[in-house]
Amino acid sequence: MVNLLYVAALIVAIAFTVLVIYLAKVLKSVQKTLSNVANTMEGLEKQMEGITVETTALLNKTNKLADDIHDKSKRMNTVVDGVKGIGDTIQDFNQSVRSITTNVRDVTEKQTESTAAVMKWGTVLINLYKRSKKGTLQNMKEE
Repeated sequence: MVNLLYVAALIVAIAFTVLVIYLAKVLKSVQKTLSNVANTMEGLEKQMEGITVETTALLNKTNKLADDIHDKSKRMNTVVDGVKGIGDTIQDFNQSVRSITTNVRDVTEKQTESTAAVMKWGTVLINLYKRSKKGTLQNMKEE
């Protein structure tokens, strides 16, 4: 029985040795994996620093561009307001011209008969003047 106990102890010792060997291999593999992960993380960290710098620069440029667009938009609003004012002025001018034209047409239509009568009387007066002048000339010739 003592022999069986020694054999069992030997088997346990061999099993423990095999377990330690495999455990050492697993730990070495884990160590390599963690080392690779650490190297990858270092590279990623360096890349992130570059990306952060570029992103900051891009953000600054974007802010400057937004400010520039805002300023130009304000200036453009002033121009648009000015053009709107010119358009309003032209529209008012057109309405004034239409109003004057309408008034002139209305007055002309109302005074058409008066104008015709004045022209007739004017013609009559001119004819009378011409006749009187002819008569005066003939009287002068006869004298």
